[in-house]
Amino acid sequence: MEYKHEKPVVGWIGTGVMGRWMCEHVMPLASGVHVFNRTMEKASPLLAAGAIPADSVAAVARNATIIFTIVGHPADVEEVYFGPSGLIANAAPGTIFVDMTTTKPSLAKRIFRASVEAGCESIDAPVSGGDIGAREARLSIMAGGTEKAYATIEPFFAKMGKAYRLQGPPGSGQHTKMSNQIVVAGTMIGVCESLVYAKHANLDVSMMLSTIAKGAAACWALDNLAPRVLQGDFNPGFMIDHFVKDMGIALEEAKNMGIALPGLALVEQLYVALQGAGQGKLGTHALVLALERLSGH
Repeated sequence: MEYKHEKPVVGWIGTGVMGRWMCEHVMPLASGVHVFNRTMEKASPLLAAGAIPADSVAAVARNATIIFTIVGHPADVEEVYFGPSGLIANAAPGTIFVDMTTTKPSLAKRIFRASVEAGCESIDAPVSGGDIGAREARLSIMAGGTEKAYATIEPFFAKMGKAYRLQGPPGSGQHTKMSNQIVVAGTMIGVCESLVYAKHANLDVSMMLSTIAKGAAACWALDNLAPRVLQGDFNPGFMIDHFVKDMGIALEEAKNMGIALPGLALVEQLYVALQGAGQGKLGTHALVLALERLSGH
């Protein structure tokens, strides 16, 4: 399905800290955008910009030909796509579903198979970049699906991100996101341990950061999240609860493939400790709090 002469009607499900911005960026490409979120108050900025409120997932499916989803957990994805009130049961043939939630590769493949059986298609397209990347349309988008469906959706990805590629067949986007999250986990513990070390060595931590950020330690987390730690700002760009979910998926996939990821397993346990302390709603950079506790501070 291609839209060379008229703009498609778009559906959007999930307007959290990232989905709200992502939806806003693609609105100019649509003739109308039907939006649903379990807490519709979170969609208020989109409704003010002209989006059309939907009272259910099924209502989105009945009105849109391209439908984006970005929700919290695999169980949420299951609820949105399957069952009598889900997207697949209520969408017209030819609809393209684009799930941008980070979820299990096996679930992405299942959605694709069910979509094809219904005369539709699906793309798994998880993203990286957090709230800042979403707001500034600088996301990295990792897609899995057919080349034909990807070609239709690529202009929308161009509105949301700076890097977007078709990684391979269904499920490949999710596998790529797992690779991304493994890097993020290892980088985050390095950044946070560096901050703890510098603090207890009585360094000017801001000066330290500005210096090492120009060398081999340069990375996104150092530039964007380390300053938040220094300010004591642990509000989520990406929530610990969601990251623990992602790490769990990666470790499960690694076990299925018969490979060991000891570094990821260690970082996961530190984040689980933060959840146990009631801090799962904080941002991933709050890992520094777990490290401080281990050091007796």
